[in-house]
Amino acid sequence: MADRARTVTSTARFGLTDDRADAALRAAGWWGDGGPVQGAEPMLTALSRSPDPDLALRGIDRMRECVAWADLEAALRDDTALRGKLMAVLGASTALADFLVANPDAWRSVRTGTGPDLVSTVDGLTGADAVKALRAAYRERLLLIAADDLGHLVEPDLPEPAYDDVAARLTVLAEEALRAALVVAQTEIGPNDARLAVIAMGKCGGRELNYVSDVDVVFVGEDDLDVATRLASRMMTVAGSACFEVDAALRPEGKAGALVRTLDGHTAYYRRWARTWEFQALLKARPVAGDAALGEAYLDVVRPMVWTAADRDGFVADVQQMRRRVEDHVPAELVERELKLGRGGLRDVEFAVQLLQLVHGRSDETLRLGSTTAALAALGAGGYVGRADAAGLGESYRFLRTLEHRLQLQKLRRTHLFPEENNLVDLRWLARAAGIRPDRGRAEEQVLLSEFRRQANRVRRLHEKLFYRPLLESVAKVPTEALRLTASEAAARLGALGYASPQGALNHISALTSGVSRRAAIQGALLPVLLDLLAQTPDPDGGLLSYRKMSEALATTPWYLRLLRDEGAVVERIAQLLGTSKLVPEMVARAPEVLRLLADTDELAGRDPAEVAMSLRTAVARHRDLHSAVTAARSLRRHELARIACADLLGLMETPAVCRALSSVWVAVLQSALAAAEREKSVEYGGWPKAKIAIIGMGRLGGAELGYGSDADVLFVCEAVDGGSDDEAVKFASTVVESMRRALGSPSQDPPLEVDVGLRPQGRQGPLVRTLTSYIAYYRQWSEVWEAQALLRAAFVAGDADLGSRFIAAIEEFRYPRGGLDSTSVREIRRIKARVDNERLPRGADPATHTKLGRGGLADIEWTVQLLQLQHAHEIPALRTPRTLEGLAAAQEAELITPADAAELRAAWLLATSVRNAATLVRGKQSDQVPTSGRELLAVATALGYPSDADPGEFLDAYRRMTRRARAVVERVFYD
Repeated sequence: MADRARTVTSTARFGLTDDRADAALRAAGWWGDGGPVQGAEPMLTALSRSPDPDLALRGIDRMRECVAWADLEAALRDDTALRGKLMAVLGASTALADFLVANPDAWRSVRTGTGPDLVSTVDGLTGADAVKALRAAYRERLLLIAADDLGHLVEPDLPEPAYDDVAARLTVLAEEALRAALVVAQTEIGPNDARLAVIAMGKCGGRELNYVSDVDVVFVGEDDLDVATRLASRMMTVAGSACFEVDAALRPEGKAGALVRTLDGHTAYYRRWARTWEFQALLKARPVAGDAALGEAYLDVVRPMVWTAADRDGFVADVQQMRRRVEDHVPAELVERELKLGRGGLRDVEFAVQLLQLVHGRSDETLRLGSTTAALAALGAGGYVGRADAAGLGESYRFLRTLEHRLQLQKLRRTHLFPEENNLVDLRWLARAAGIRPDRGRAEEQVLLSEFRRQANRVRRLHEKLFYRPLLESVAKVPTEALRLTASEAAARLGALGYASPQGALNHISALTSGVSRRAAIQGALLPVLLDLLAQTPDPDGGLLSYRKMSEALATTPWYLRLLRDEGAVVERIAQLLGTSKLVPEMVARAPEVLRLLADTDELAGRDPAEVAMSLRTAVARHRDLHSAVTAARSLRRHELARIACADLLGLMETPAVCRALSSVWVAVLQSALAAAEREKSVEYGGWPKAKIAIIGMGRLGGAELGYGSDADVLFVCEAVDGGSDDEAVKFASTVVESMRRALGSPSQDPPLEVDVGLRPQGRQGPLVRTLTSYIAYYRQWSEVWEAQALLRAAFVAGDADLGSRFIAAIEEFRYPRGGLDSTSVREIRRIKARVDNERLPRGADPATHTKLGRGGLADIEWTVQLLQLQHAHEIPALRTPRTLEGLAAAQEAELITPADAAELRAAWLLATSVRNAATLVRGKQSDQVPTSGRELLAVATALGYPSDADPGEFLDAYRRMTRRARAVVERVFYD
């Protein structure tokens, strides 16, 4: 038993943990009772160095049963190169191990380093025989490439090929396979006059194929086009069955287009219809099979078009779409593991390089290269990016591509997914296959994880820097890394990235980074990231201008730039806000403390409106005079508006919560201003107030549904104190109210604080303040149905709570009339609504997209709910609410409206409210009209959460569709 334990321990010393290892080694003749047999030590050492020693040994054991084992075993003992290559392949690829087992003599090719010629292999063959022969020959050649690629892992003295050399060999093999498949197709179809050129695209065209790649091609044909099409189709089938998938989807019109086109057909399409991405794909176009002269003629036609693509209409929009495609198609749970499409992945590098080629290759022919690594080196050598950046990005790209190669080799399947962090077995295998060894006490898998993160982060950082760092250096007067980006080239790059006024953007960059101050240095570090983020917003130019203004306004604020430098999330959020809204930058520049909240989502969006209101009232109460109190209230309101707007635009607050928060701030301002005005006027009247005063919120204020630009509709009610007369109470209250309104409405840089009393009895002709008794008398004797409707949204908001509650109790009989409305009153409400529809809509406004008075807009929905309240609230207490959505829910519960109709009205009200708020934030002023085109429409759509690459017209169509449905409900419920 003890001897058995020693044997197991001994095999484990060579990395073998499989229970079957002992038997397999004995069968191979490499192991005896005392351990390794004489001369077997090199084989065991080689096994231990392979990516997976157990997997390699299983491969050897399988080969032993099907090959001339004596020959192979002798060769392994004598030939170091064969031993290293074969053990590495068997430990890295189960698919190639299967091939070696199925083809007993294939190991001899590994020893000689020569394999079959694919074209010669299929010469004269057709059908299944040709496919079978081509498959075996292709796989054998693939085996040789993998053996040379991996051998150094096992035998360090073997040369380690560069990634570029491996990719080039894989590409040459793919070209041979295409030519061989075309030979088979020609043999099957027979003699013909058709001319066919096969143009390689993508990685094949760029000489940078993976072990497992689709091969992208485009076909050009002449003379007999039908036969050329048959040749192309059969070639694709043969190559696809034997070697790899051949993809012709990059042809004009994609899969819907003709498989083969004439040269004139290609020319006409690219001149008239092609999109930017198609020219980007043509960067790598290269004839690889078929009629060479025709292939070169094709390149002569398309090459000039490629290098003028950046001048085409729609280039910027297409480029922005291409950027978004890089990341947006990866599931969120895989984005950190995706080697190809994830953040910091291969596509980041490829997109950056190709875009810079399109922009600068117009005037510099040295950039017109198909290979990503070669083009990157040329960009560095030409001064379009820093040499160190080009070298670093090239190193990271090669590292990630090497990982991709190893992952694909394992089973010869197309994959780009890095193993999960907790999958130690796969991580360890990948680390060893990539040549990563333990380091400083860390295991292979830990080193791999660390290196993967480092390289991906560097790709992402350099992806941003690659575009924008040279822009900064182009406006600086001190050369850096021999960069020679001219002003016109810098402007072209900015234009390609979405800036409508590149020269203006360069001026902003220069102003922010000029000089040798610490601020300029920090801005120089921040701007490459910020410019990239702004380029992805609806208005990059406006965002950059706002950033410059904000930075200048906060130049003396010591923590401002430090916050941006140290908090990456803050920079991302600031870019989104500045590139979307005109109102937010103005508020934030005057309330900079809000910037600190951008780092804390809970602080930004989770504050309780009641606590905010209490803090505001407490802070304002410290100021004894009205002017100081209102100034303090304005400042605190500005801060809260900025906070709410930021949270809203960032999608952190739902629309009802936004409205409640805005209403709560307004109420707190009214409470504070009224208290300050009462204190000031009481002193003038001998030290004590002459009346109780209550403020009744009306309209959206009463319903807690205010927007960013809403006025505060109110009624003022007063009551005499200490035996005073009503006249004295009204006189005192009027001076208090006038003083308060004047102070709140005085001009300032903040959003206005207009206190609107137009809903008071007798309208603007009536007294500003009335006693409770006067209000009741008026409503009993003179009020009209529209005034009862207005009272539906009345709620006490400020002043004397007892007086306010008594006012609310007293108006119940008017707003919830006993017995509901008679038919005359219903007709009157409908008549007034029709008049509002016809007369109140602003001149030139589109009734289909006016959020307040348009068809299916806020007024339609609110009047419908209010009519139901007037008709039924006297008998259904749940309808007695000033809030629209609560009233709608109560009406549905009472079966006054169907659930489907209620859902339509609710959705339209929420949409119109959120669009109204977003339009105000985007334009920087109160707006009820939905933008119908341009950057403003895109900004509103983005603010409402539409995908950044979606057509903003889809949002507009959705708005019109939803409000049309709401209007149909209104027609049924309100007018029937």
